[in-house]
Amino acid sequence: MGTRRSPSLPRWFQRLVLSRVWLSFLMLGLSFFGFGVGTLNLFYLLRANTSLVIENGWMALADGGGEQLLELLVTGYLSMAAYVVFKVCEYRLAHWLGDPPEDDGADGVEPDAH
Repeated sequence: MGTRRSPSLPRWFQRLVLSRVWLSFLMLGLSFFGFGVGTLNLFYLLRANTSLVIENGWMALADGGGEQLLELLVTGYLSMAAYVVFKVCEYRLAHWLGDPPEDDGADGVEPDAH
C-alpha cells in the first residue's frame, strides 16, 4: 500500500492557471486586489500597534499588542504571497503578449537556420 504524492503547488499552479491566459488574467487581478487590501490593513495594524506600545509599554504587549503583532506578521506574509502570484501571472501574460509565436515546423517548412 503505497502513498500517493500530490503534485507540488508550483506545478499544479502552472498546469491549472498559467496554461490558460484568461485564468492567469483573473488571478492577476485577484492577487493585485488581495495584495492591496493586505498591505492597507498591514499599515493600519502597524500604526495602531506602534501607538499602543509607545503609550502603554510592556503592559500593552501583554494585553493584546503581542497578538496584534502576530496578526501583522501573518498579514504581511499573506500579502507577500499575493504579490508573488501577481508577479508570476504578470510574467506569463507579458510573455504571451510580447513574445512572437513559436514556429514548431508543423506546416512542413523548415525554419531558417542562420
